[in-house]
Amino acid sequence: MKKRRILLLVNEALVPPDDLRGLSEDEIEACRTEYNVLSTLANEGHKVRVLGIGDKIGELRRVIRDWRPEITFNLLEEFSGIVTYDHYVVAFLELMRQPYTGCNPRGMMLSRDKVLTKQILAYHRIPTPRFHLFPWGKAYREPRGAEFPLIVKSATEDASLGISQASIVHDLERLRERVQFIHEQTQSDALAEQYVEGRELYVGVIGNDRLTTLPVWELDFGKLPEVQAGIATRKVKWDPAYQKRHGIGTGPALDLEPAVAARLAQLARRVYRALHMSGYARMDLRMRPDGSVFVLEANANPNLTYGEDFAESAHVAGLDYERLLGRIVQLGLGYRPEWRLFE
Repeated sequence: MKKRRILLLVNEALVPPDDLRGLSEDEIEACRTEYNVLSTLANEGHKVRVLGIGDKIGELRRVIRDWRPEITFNLLEEFSGIVTYDHYVVAFLELMRQPYTGCNPRGMMLSRDKVLTKQILAYHRIPTPRFHLFPWGKAYREPRGAEFPLIVKSATEDASLGISQASIVHDLERLRERVQFIHEQTQSDALAEQYVEGRELYVGVIGNDRLTTLPVWELDFGKLPEVQAGIATRKVKWDPAYQKRHGIGTGPALDLEPAVAARLAQLARRVYRALHMSGYARMDLRMRPDGSVFVLEANANPNLTYGEDFAESAHVAGLDYERLLGRIVQLGLGYRPEWRLFE
């Protein structure tokens, strides 16, 4: 691969150090993705410059103008502390006619909005759990025809934020309590959707026009008691000590018939195209014991940490970490936004 000038765009609090020695485990964990990407690209011979972004865009414009990177490797997950604002930064990169990695602004905006995602999937007849929306700042209105159990979460924030065993509710009283909790804790709309019991599966997708799906991955809830298993709480997803204690982990989905794996891959590609995504993404699915599958979420620009789900799934597919990042860079360089029509 040709050596490039790459601008690595990260949150200002996650600018990685040149060396991890001397840092605590918590400090390392906080910027592990950024360090993995930086060190890998640098070791591959690219000239990499890191820029941390908080709530000001002017420095990004100056660096693009003066340093002239060939591509920006986008690792932002928010802007100005707001998760749903990261696609504005990517839109700014398009206005600057700056190639970038990952999803385009439209795909990011659609997939970040869980309610809009569900509406689009329903239009395309892609199965997704039924839901009720409870707007933040408005009086609570009891939903008609609610079918329990329901799982209650933020409609905009990261899926694991505010998720616990109490998120699954079985009656109207608990539903109201949990909706109020989400409103108070996340200051966002609350989404109560049909709880689908079954296997939690992930399918990675890479590509712009021609799409490649990665091997189906599964979240194994380990030794958690049956009453706790089946919910991807924040501890289940992000707490290494908790994961180790309960034997929680992810890996290739076992015992899937080839026809089932092919059906899941086709479903993931349908979601990707329906939401106008590009670059790379991960689809979160639930499969019931009877084989029926529901799309829970579509995640643009999923976690790229070395050794985590997406990278490990790519490795099984024959893309080691260096090749995976190289593929993502090539897709960014090859993406055709509207401004390239006038080159």
